[in-house]
Parts: sequence; C-alpha cells; structure tokens
Amino acid sequence: MSYSLQLYTLRNAIAEDLPGTIKKVAEIGYTQVEPYNFVALASELGAALQENGLTAPSGHAPLLSQDQDEIFAAAKELGISTVIDPYLPAEHWQNAEDIQGTAAKLNAAAKKGAEYGIRVGYHNHAWELESIIEGQTALEYFESLLDPELVLEVDTYWAAVGGQNPVELLARLGDRVKFIHIKDGPATTDTKAQQPAGQGTIPVLDVIGAATSLEVGVVEFDDYSGDIFEGITESLNYLNAAAGAQSEEGAKA
Repeated sequence: MSYSLQLYTLRNAIAEDLPGTIKKVAEIGYTQVEPYNFVALASELGAALQENGLTAPSGHAPLLSQDQDEIFAAAKELGISTVIDPYLPAEHWQNAEDIQGTAAKLNAAAKKGAEYGIRVGYHNHAWELESIIEGQTALEYFESLLDPELVLEVDTYWAAVGGQNPVELLARLGDRVKFIHIKDGPATTDTKAQQPAGQGTIPVLDVIGAATSLEVGVVEFDDYSGDIFEGITESLNYLNAAAGAQSEEGAKA
C-alpha cells in the first residue's frame, strides 16, 4: 500500500501555476498523485509529473457524463490505470431503480475501459451512506450490482459524515475497496474545518487497517482554513511516521 495526493486539494494553486505546484508536491515527499479534470490538463500535467518523477495510479473523471474514449485515452497517456467517477449527486441514490441504472452504466464504462487496459471505479460522498435501500446503505446496494472488475474508492471522511462508521463500512465492503480517501476533521459538512490526518475525529490508522485490499491511500482536503501545503505535509508526515512505527514493530515481532 502506498500514499497519493488528490490534486483537487491544490486546485487553486494548480490554476495559478501547475508545474510549480507539482514540483512542490514532489518536494514535500509525495511520489504519487490522483489527478482530476485530467483530459483538459493532460499534456501540461504529463510533463510536470514526468519532470518530478511522480506517477498517477488513479484519476478522477466524470465517466457518466463525458466522452469515455477521450477520458480513457488521456488516462492512458498519463499512465493512470484506474479511472474513478468522482461524483453523482444525491438524487441518483434515493431508490433502487436509479441505482440499478447507474450500476449498469458504470459496468458498461468498465467494459470500454478494459479495451484501453484501464480499470473503473466509483468514489462516494455522504449521500450514498445516508440513503438506505432494502435495509443497507445505497453504496452497499450499489456495490452488490457492480461487475467483479469494478472497484470502489471509499471517501472515509464523507462516509463518517453520512452517519457510517468508516472502519465497519470498509470491513463490510471487503475486497471491492482498492483506494480510500484519507482526510480528518470533525466529520461535518463544513469542509473548511477539515484537518490533517491524525488531528480530527476520524480513526485514520484504524480506517487504513480496515481496508484489507487497499492499493493506495489518497490524502485529500476538500477545503482547509490553514496553509494547504502545510496541511498536506502534516498528513504525509503522520502517515509515514505511523507506517515506520508499524514496520519497526513488525521487525521486533
């Protein structure tokens, strides 16, 4: 398992200076990033990643509302091997029929992605957990309809905002979860109140431990009241220190 940074976190800095921002991310110590809006940014982003020795194992793109061939071609160009649909608004998650329709569309997108050698996933917000369908969360109902090759990226913070214990949710979703978003804070909808990992109410290390098939843990802030570069540095330092302590314990055992 490795750590990555969702570049949406730095959207304001990227809008002002993409190459400089990517350079800064590498200097902080990140080796991987998760791009968003990468079709529009592909050539400039690709050059910046290459120059700074960064890779992008996953990326966010609206697969259900934009040209999928364009998305998958750009992903391939950037070396993104998993494309994750980041967002479907709350109205799509209120009844079984709508969720079945979404699952069918995502399954079709995954078949197209496979032609490019690219895997497809979905990323949740709070409403997929707040909505209950046939006795389970809408996200879990949705998961049961997905083809085996699809993956989930569980945003563990929004899962908590949605009223679910993220550790228990990850245990229930099992091997389907290959990516998680790691963020911390008071687990409220006030995104400005988000905090670096280890400083809020989310049991970040337990959450990571609960994702048994995790490939990448992705650091993200939807927003932040402090200096965002300090925030992402503190998150990475916390995660690296915890990983170091764990491997030290393992060596002693």
